[in-house]
Amino acid sequence: MRSAKSRVRTALRSGGRAFVLSFEALAGSAVLLVLSLLSFTLVLLGVGLVTTPRLTEAVRKHADRRRRLAATWSDVRIPVPYRPFPKDVRDGLTGQVERTRHILKDPATWRDLRWLLLDMTAGYVLLAFCWALLVYPVEGFALAAGLWRVFEDNTYWYGFVPVDSQATGLAAAALGVVLLLVGMWASPSLLRLHFVLARSVLAPTREELAQRIDRLTETRHEAVDTAASELRRIERDLHDGAQARLVAMGMNLGTIEALVEKDPAQAKKMLAMARASSAEALTELRDLVRGIHPPVLAERGLGDAVKALALRLPVASEVTVELSGRAEAPVESAAYFAVSEALTNTVKHAGADRLWVDVHHSEGMLRISVTDNGRGGAAIGTGSGLSGIERRLGTFDGVLAVSSPAGGPTMVTMEIPCALS
Repeated sequence: MRSAKSRVRTALRSGGRAFVLSFEALAGSAVLLVLSLLSFTLVLLGVGLVTTPRLTEAVRKHADRRRRLAATWSDVRIPVPYRPFPKDVRDGLTGQVERTRHILKDPATWRDLRWLLLDMTAGYVLLAFCWALLVYPVEGFALAAGLWRVFEDNTYWYGFVPVDSQATGLAAAALGVVLLLVGMWASPSLLRLHFVLARSVLAPTREELAQRIDRLTETRHEAVDTAASELRRIERDLHDGAQARLVAMGMNLGTIEALVEKDPAQAKKMLAMARASSAEALTELRDLVRGIHPPVLAERGLGDAVKALALRLPVASEVTVELSGRAEAPVESAAYFAVSEALTNTVKHAGADRLWVDVHHSEGMLRISVTDNGRGGAAIGTGSGLSGIERRLGTFDGVLAVSSPAGGPTMVTMEIPCALS
């Protein structure tokens, strides 16, 4: 009994989702396909250089929404194959021509167009069958309940049943029962088939997957190098800082032991010095541990950790956080240290007297922006702090964008794909 109720709920839920999605597939995909093709044809006239990036962004959001629904509703995973924009294009350093050229050279752009065509035709048909098999039987039941009398003078066809009497009305109801049973069984499968059909067009090719693997291999190597560099820094800080102080304190204690009876006053002074050295060593160890993984990050999450960072800055700051949960610990750690590096760069080089930090999560992406009113001129380059941030984010398939015209303001935007729990 419980299994039957569960199947009915699943079928009705699938039918309702297909009903809503069918309008999006027919109207949304059709409009975007027509506008995109029109924009592409107008590229040579110059108008398309303005409209194509915006329309392509709308198409990609439309496709990404279908990817999310496929994963959420039917557990069908559709990879996101879009090529990242080059740094100069992403940072707005080049014009619309380069941006449009990059979009048109991306194979995923043309796959999206093929998917729009498929979505408004075969995709729509599958969705229509999904909910029609659950709705159409209601008409058969209504005919058996007496609606057939409206058609006494003219035969009405319900499916393949001609309805003009009570007997034929009952036959229509029987056909409705059959269709309803078929719909209960088939609706979830039809909805899943719709998403599988979308995946067959939207999924990247083997060549693109190979390029993706190469990119992940590269970022993994960079992550290993970064971790090794960080380990060397920790070892150096321990050796030059806390360890040296502890060694000196041990030597002082040995001297104090020899002076306790001969010169108690000097021994007392050296004890005070040893106490101060132990306090400084403890402070350095705490700072070192905080640099490895701040306690506030582990205990209270990324939002509060970023606010704590901003409170220690010598410039006025404003932090806005909109997070409905917490990301995985490695992602939080990468985001925290990326923000820390960005804030450090701002204080050191920007000459700003005010900065703003915005942290929020939307559409499966953790987005962080650090904006200041400084002199501008920041750029991602070899050896710069921004390059380090880019490598850190690349480990998690994240991206970094910098907008910093001469005279300011500077905005550093970081995006990391992740889910919140």
